[in-house]
Amino acid sequence: MDAAAADDDSMRQVVLGKYEMGRMLGKGTFAKVYYAKHKSTGESVAIKVMNKEQVKKEGMMEQIQREISVMHLVRHPNVVELKEVMATRSRIFFVMEYVKGGELFAKVAKGKLKEETARKYFQQLISAVDFCHSRGVSHRDLKPENLLLDDNEDLKVSDFGLSALPEQLRNDGLLHTQCGTPAYVAPEVLRRKGYDGAAADLWSCGVILFVLVSGFLPFQHQNLMRMYSKVFKAEFECPPWVSVEARRLISKLLVADPSRRITIPAIMRVPWFRKGFSVPLVFSIPKKEEDEGEGEEDGIVNSSSIPSATKISSPKFFNAFQFISSMSSGFDLSSLFENTRRRRGSMFTSRCSAAAIMERMEGFAKGINFRVGRVKDFKMSLTGGTEGRKGRLTVTAEVFEVAPEVAIVQFSKSAGDTLEYVKFCEEDARPALKDIVWTWQGENGDDSVCNGYVEDRLKATISM
Repeated sequence: MDAAAADDDSMRQVVLGKYEMGRMLGKGTFAKVYYAKHKSTGESVAIKVMNKEQVKKEGMMEQIQREISVMHLVRHPNVVELKEVMATRSRIFFVMEYVKGGELFAKVAKGKLKEETARKYFQQLISAVDFCHSRGVSHRDLKPENLLLDDNEDLKVSDFGLSALPEQLRNDGLLHTQCGTPAYVAPEVLRRKGYDGAAADLWSCGVILFVLVSGFLPFQHQNLMRMYSKVFKAEFECPPWVSVEARRLISKLLVADPSRRITIPAIMRVPWFRKGFSVPLVFSIPKKEEDEGEGEEDGIVNSSSIPSATKISSPKFFNAFQFISSMSSGFDLSSLFENTRRRRGSMFTSRCSAAAIMERMEGFAKGINFRVGRVKDFKMSLTGGTEGRKGRLTVTAEVFEVAPEVAIVQFSKSAGDTLEYVKFCEEDARPALKDIVWTWQGENGDDSVCNGYVEDRLKATISM
């Protein structure tokens, strides 16, 4: 057996406990992608497997962390879903939605598409990109190879490995990393003087639309510098079979000056774009209850697993490692598998009883006109009374027992807009619940005291 086969065998043994592994779907520089089925539900998934040592050696860990954070943020019908992240000592596993229709590139490689078909894909692309931008995410590598098609011929944006978050903006408010695929990259990115990621994405969308309706690239030349020269001047020519309306939209997208480039709200007002367009229902993917015993099977640490409740009459026990990892920046070993942007401000500790916390939470929710629905004894859903940007905000609040005399309360967004959720945590929950809060997650100074107390109490409990 050769080394590659042995490696595949080892990987199968590790993941087989939860997933039935199948054929390899693809292979890249840092990862292999396999088809798999969840053994309990029968759901088809794609699992991207990365060697942790190779990722670290190539300095890719930060990029992997960012990709995880981004994919948790951009849950949308036209974006490939990241279902969970798992890890062993040697590997990282991305469990993703299986999109079996292949790349849009495969269709374009056969020639131009009918304009009606191209419009449908472009509408879905813009819908997904608009959603990403509303969360502060710039994709930065939009191209037909990164656009997949599902069973219903609906488009799914994939590969957020080069994406950017607001944290990457410099003091000038711009991005400065030159990245992407040359034929699809905006001129301002090539100039290396800083660029707006959202505007650069729209240039790439313009190139994609041109390719869909034309069957070839707008800027191409054997000499890369000559091609760049055309890009800088936005020098292209639409073939005669492209409709006047589509040409007009392309000409507004492929504008060299990003400040004059058409915006997404303006695109959505264009009659050619609006034809047959319906705004997709942006859904929230509920967090699944893990099967009993799956959380750490075969040495796998699962980022979404939550310990099961042992008694209905008492709150779930929150593992000490989870608590210390999540509450203290000094012990934060879980950041690779969690979205740190959304975790901040969404968890607090309390020295009140679980029953008192639940009662106080219910009163707080009613005070801000949220409807309260009990999910379990120590878990409740809070739904906003007004429609937000992405529907009604729904927040799940759950109480966990950490140690005697210590509980934590964790908020998570079940539906609605992420920015509205952040406002709920920061502006509504913090001031209203200050009388029962010991410390909020991530607040410097209090964490070390809190963690020390919890560690002492846990040691005392274990030694009994």
